[in-house]
Amino acid sequence: MSTFSKSNLEFLKNLQQNNNRDWFTANKSVYEKHHAETIAFAVAVLNEMRKHDNIETQSGKKALMRIYRDVRFSKDKAPYKTNWGMGFTRATKLLRGGYYVHIAPGESFVGGGFWAPEPADLQRMRKEIANNVDEFRQLLNNKMFKSTFGELQGDKLKTVPKGYEKDHPALDLLQFKQYLISKKFSDKEVLEPDFYKKVNETFKAMRPFFDFMSLALTTDENGELLPNL
Repeated sequence: MSTFSKSNLEFLKNLQQNNNRDWFTANKSVYEKHHAETIAFAVAVLNEMRKHDNIETQSGKKALMRIYRDVRFSKDKAPYKTNWGMGFTRATKLLRGGYYVHIAPGESFVGGGFWAPEPADLQRMRKEIANNVDEFRQLLNNKMFKSTFGELQGDKLKTVPKGYEKDHPALDLLQFKQYLISKKFSDKEVLEPDFYKKVNETFKAMRPFFDFMSLALTTDENGELLPNL
């Protein structure tokens, strides 16, 4: 099966209301059933993605993130996540950008981008945007891209990034500390038989964004491949 069942979303909703070990233990068999269902969905997405991208993630099981929360350094001691999270990694150092699927009642979305770029990578992305601001804005304002993802997302600096002037024409884009895009889906859409295909189509729509950033992170200003790649 490559679809989500209504009972899967009901399980997550019940977990939101009963986020404790006693309830989870009593409902372990329900969790295991929907865990397997979600892995099957991830496999279906992975098979579609491999038709158009080079994906490093080897299996649906490896794509699916653990439901158990690490509460060691968190004030919130709830032991379980109340969503399914799936991450798909692109293969080789030449292909950058991560794919993500988030399933939660009323809060499902498909996203991607650069969540926590290394300082050197962030600097390279900013430099590429600064040098090609018109091209990048055109990408973001493309009718199809904008209708799918809306605005660029991510945490931003409140100040001017080091090395740039406050009147730089791309300042609003250079202030990002993360470069993320996403598309929301309703519960009704999540439960549709072809939802895995819609996820894949959303991922395909990210490619111009990923291609721009991949070029920034793998080549120098002359377009030559960096020596460590």
